[in-house]
Amino acid sequence: MYDKLVVETFLEKQLQLFPEKVAESYDEAAEFLEDVCAVVCKNKKEVMDYLEDGMDITGMTEEEIMSSEEVFPLKDGRFLIVEG
Repeated sequence: MYDKLVVETFLEKQLQLFPEKVAESYDEAAEFLEDVCAVVCKNKKEVMDYLEDGMDITGMTEEEIMSSEEVFPLKDGRFLIVEG
């Protein structure tokens, strides 16, 4: 379900969200993302729309939202959202 860039980015940066690793391998990371129903957004607008529906972001600036620990920017311009 998740492409290679998404899984590798999460595997590399998972400590941004969690105090310790939740996955040690590519397969574990892919399974974890599926288990938590992580979301891939194609741009900032989709991130904002998704988080407005699922989180209380009232009073937060776009910069604060985009740099929150749940949001993982991908090298191709998309964003991965993992709710811990």
